[in-house]
Amino acid sequence: MLLPVLNIFSRILFAFSFTFLVPLAWAWFLDAHHHTLVWEGGFALTAVSGLLVWAVSRRHRRELQARDGFLLVNLVWMVLPVYAAVPLMYTVPDITWTKAYFEAMSALTATGATALSGLDALPVSANVWRCFLQLVGGLGIMLLVVAVLPMLGLGGYQVYKAETPGPMKEAKFTPRISETARGLWGVYFGFSVACLLAYRWAGMGWADAFMHMCTTMGLGGLSSHDASIGYFQSPAVEWVATLFMTLAGINFLRYFIVIRSRSLRPIVNDREIRTYLGVLLVSIAVLTAMLLAHGVIGDAGEALRTSAFHVLSLATTTGYATTDYSAWPVFAPVMLMFLGTFVSCAGSTGGGIKMVRMVLLIKQARRELVRIIHPRVVNPVTLGGAVLPPSVMNATFGFMLIYGAVTMGLTMVLLFTGLDIVTAFSAVVATVNNIGPGLGLVGPASNFGVLSDVQIWVLSFAMLLGRLELLTVLVLFTGAFWRK
Repeated sequence: MLLPVLNIFSRILFAFSFTFLVPLAWAWFLDAHHHTLVWEGGFALTAVSGLLVWAVSRRHRRELQARDGFLLVNLVWMVLPVYAAVPLMYTVPDITWTKAYFEAMSALTATGATALSGLDALPVSANVWRCFLQLVGGLGIMLLVVAVLPMLGLGGYQVYKAETPGPMKEAKFTPRISETARGLWGVYFGFSVACLLAYRWAGMGWADAFMHMCTTMGLGGLSSHDASIGYFQSPAVEWVATLFMTLAGINFLRYFIVIRSRSLRPIVNDREIRTYLGVLLVSIAVLTAMLLAHGVIGDAGEALRTSAFHVLSLATTTGYATTDYSAWPVFAPVMLMFLGTFVSCAGSTGGGIKMVRMVLLIKQARRELVRIIHPRVVNPVTLGGAVLPPSVMNATFGFMLIYGAVTMGLTMVLLFTGLDIVTAFSAVVATVNNIGPGLGLVGPASNFGVLSDVQIWVLSFAMLLGRLELLTVLVLFTGAFWRK
């Protein structure tokens, strides 16, 4: 089973080598000459590795099966951060391999948790690399490969199912999954260009506009400045970020359908999107009222802007900040962390449980309440007017059970290593849900670099689990997966 998977993986690894050309281009113009050697070396190392793996496995090509897809996705998301971390070892002062891998995993999974400080002093190319990886990882490296490498058109659906977040993975909107993938990335690219130009209009330089476009559309939240978006002290920048975080938190498949149908009905009639927007508006109103009532911010306009920015940042799992919100009344940071666990839509670049799952769980809860009063009533769970099969609800329940077990299990592991409960629990929530900053020692005014190597490795695994929605990774630990 391994060699056919390695055959596909070799092509992905070779294709990934070309991403090193992006920081290389920035290094040519804005960095010292010796930094260009780092990116040239990263490109060569990754490309040669891909060719060597291809040479070993080239005679073992066949159509991907379901198990192959899961194995391939896990291999990609565990190994590519290794290659992505290598240049950081030569461009970031005093970085350890543990922190370099954590940073690369955080970038590719669009988590946005950082173990680095002194970002303003880093070479531009190093910051570009960290941020650009979030753009690539936003919709998923595997989905990109399905879109651009025709040889994955055969069996590509198995990869798509293993990679794409959310419970509604059976839906295909074009006859070939590769066509759907190309359409999604086309929409993603269009929004990215618009975001880049908007940041430039708001006053950012081209380098900062490019980097923050990457981390806004990828909903990752890494920044080229220690103060994050707060560095710019610009309401215009905050509103641009708020707008595009909102857009990136919506299912990109819906944008694709809107373009194909030339109608806004697919978005207007979507229950998940309506709930998503409703939760955001209510949360902004609640946080604004709290900031004003507690005297944290005296001006109503500023309170609204600050609330909107941080609600969108945390709810969409981006993780930007303009202030240390952990110092606000305790309800506020806890609410923001809670929003990050479920608000993003399935099919967006955000992490967490996904709003559609919460909608389904609420519908199921209402159904059970009705059945208590009317035991014989026929009251199926529906979404968008369609009755959902039991398999979707069973998968949702299974996911939620494992989500709770993983969150508590990893928290207990961190507590065993000596962390306090606030830091341990919030760090797990922040990484499993790909939010970025947590609370306590890893709050928005600090970073994950204060943790020990063991704790950082645990959280690196948590980010992988979150990005692949738990089941894709944990299925590898079952005996049934390896039995023929």
